Amino acid sequence: MPLIDRAQVLHVAKLARLTLADDEVPVITAQLERILEHIAQLSEVDTEGVEPTAHVGVDRLPLREDVVAPSLDRAAVLAAAPDTVGHGFVVPAFVEE
Repeated sequence: MPLIDRAQVLHVAKLARLTLADDEVPVITAQLERILEHIAQLSEVDTEGVEPTAHVGVDRLPLREDVVAPSLDRAAVLAAAPDTVGHGFVVPAFVEE
């Protein structure tokens, strides 16, 4: 029994806002099937006695001094923008569907 079928792939693609051509669906289905098989294999690993970890990175990110440095000229940058308000750019409030 397959771990994922065409309908599920199309559903996931829709959720991810991806448009798949008909010839891409079998390729993506096979790739996702291999990923899910790998995850299933990992779930069989004995983790008894292994302490859970919240993260595998460093405890703290390195900090640097906040130093003022030369930058672009605000007026020149805003002059090149399609639309501005005050000292900033105008951007859409949301992405269109």
